[in-house]
Amino acid sequence: MITREIQLAAQIAGAPALDDFTVATTEVDGEVLVRTDQVGLAATYLELMRADCTIPVPAWQPGQRVGVAAIGTVIRSGSPELAVGDLVQSTTGWSEYSAGPAAQYIKLDPLADPGYHLGQGPTAYYGMADVAGVGEGDVVFVSGAAGGVGSLAGQIAKCLGAARVIGSAGSPAKVDYLVNELGYHAAFDYHDGSPVDRLRELAPEGISVFFDVVGGEQYQAALQTARPGARFALCGSLSSQLGDAAERFPKPDHAAARARGIELLPFSCHHTPDQTAAWREHFSAWLGEGRFVYPQTVVKGGIEDVPQTFLSLLQGSYRGNVSVRLS
Repeated sequence: MITREIQLAAQIAGAPALDDFTVATTEVDGEVLVRTDQVGLAATYLELMRADCTIPVPAWQPGQRVGVAAIGTVIRSGSPELAVGDLVQSTTGWSEYSAGPAAQYIKLDPLADPGYHLGQGPTAYYGMADVAGVGEGDVVFVSGAAGGVGSLAGQIAKCLGAARVIGSAGSPAKVDYLVNELGYHAAFDYHDGSPVDRLRELAPEGISVFFDVVGGEQYQAALQTARPGARFALCGSLSSQLGDAAERFPKPDHAAARARGIELLPFSCHHTPDQTAAWREHFSAWLGEGRFVYPQTVVKGGIEDVPQTFLSLLQGSYRGNVSVRLS
């Protein structure tokens, strides 16, 4: 099968641009052939496109297909495990078709929302439940709360018993979305005044948990408003997308944290089977109880539209988990 796919034209050094990607035509063949229906996007992918990638997995190279999560339909199968018409999930990335051994595809419920399987729920659940250990009475601050991870993390904290959940976002519309649609107790626009002043206003008693995907000024604000013994689950540093690795991922201020008894807990999530199973179990229960909203943005377009959608995600144009439904 001849397919079109998105490849990395050159590893990214500064701000990402469309010229960093190319649409290439390749041939795929294998035990199972799958038509890609929907691909997932995540800000983390940008780090994998850099020569000085800090994530402990191999970075993508020029000429290599990019992307990870994909949902598709089996159109040819030489395996008894999968039949033509089965809905499957894989990590085959941004391509119109993929092929390979049946073992690289996971069969899905055909009635399930594909966007759910492409989301970042395992990261949000692992970080909030296992790393931060959120429980009854916690006051939680989530930076970048309208994004794919943050929009789930705040809801998870509420379901785990947090007394108050506060989020930050980049526009008044997103602040309204956090409070009125996702159920955050309070939220603020980080462009509107000093984040530390807003946190002191919204959490006068101090925060006990910080779930951080932004870093920078919001990390410093959390540090100044944290209670002694607070737990900081450090998931990312989106405020520092550009520059070299040290600038993109500045080292946390350990001395200031130690002085306040704050526990710094940086983590990465590779979506192990156990992490995925824990997320799905709790998500299904909370959704059935009407306690959870699954936030997502689905953009329709061709494979050639995926890079621009990815760049728009990095610029904060969307809410929740973002995917492209191929047409």
